[in-house]
Amino acid sequence: MSSVGDYAKSLATRTAGGQLLRLAVIGVINTVDFLLFFNLLRNVGMVRDLAVTVAFAAATFISYVLNRRWTFGLPDNAGGAVETAQFYVVNLVAWAVTVVVINLADLWFGPLSRLGENVASLAAGVIVLVPKLASYRDIVFKKALRRHGDRVS
Repeated sequence: MSSVGDYAKSLATRTAGGQLLRLAVIGVINTVDFLLFFNLLRNVGMVRDLAVTVAFAAATFISYVLNRRWTFGLPDNAGGAVETAQFYVVNLVAWAVTVVVINLADLWFGPLSRLGENVASLAAGVIVLVPKLASYRDIVFKKALRRHGDRVS
């Protein structure tokens, strides 16, 4: 039980707080990117779930670059195929949560307007924020953070 408590404390440090703040700022940037892509694709007639998928893939690419460099302060050089794949897997889970939240909102509140789709998407972004930080820190960038002398947990 103490390991869960210790882990929770590791997410409440000054370092983790700064990372969470930077992740949130990047999240805002990526949300704007996502919404721009999503609404553009919906406006040209793309079906909702495909538009979510394409927009999420584009925003994820931007997120990888910004998070590696700014949230965790890692060098420009890419982290390699494994790191990149892990980042995309974490974000595939976040994508699935986004699709589920939008579709649940549609089910619960009736057919969503474009504004409703965007609000549901924002709600999904809030839901996945802390789990994404933990996943990025403890899975995706863990080896790179250790190589650069940063404390991982």
